[in-house]
Amino acid sequence: MSRRARKTRPTACPCGTGLPYAECCGPFHAGKAKAPTATALMRSRYSAFAAGDEAYLLRTWHPLTRPERIGLGDDPRQWTGLEIIEADGGSPLHTAGTVRFRATYTDAEGPGSQTERSTFERIGPDWYYVDALDFTP
Repeated sequence: MSRRARKTRPTACPCGTGLPYAECCGPFHAGKAKAPTATALMRSRYSAFAAGDEAYLLRTWHPLTRPERIGLGDDPRQWTGLEIIEADGGSPLHTAGTVRFRATYTDAEGPGSQTERSTFERIGPDWYYVDALDFTP
């Protein structure tokens, strides 16, 4: 990934927990901790989109559905908020889960949002994003 694609990491975590980035999604992105639930992985992936961390997004994408590249450097959106609407399964006791969320952003056309229901699978101790079941731009 080119250095240009990576954005500056904020002090407050972009995922919306209210915690500092260094105490929330930062350790996941740095490889110092693993997301314990599907919801935590969803939040950390949103933060990675906000920070332009394509390597983390690819690392946490299920091997069977992972693209070769994402192209975050081509994405003009600035991610501004995340709302978790609903989660089903995805706890440390599950091997699968879904998370429905709304992500807000701004781009050249102004503010916008997208709603998605994503599926996750746990392989051993690691959660992975599999795909989106429902996507509404």
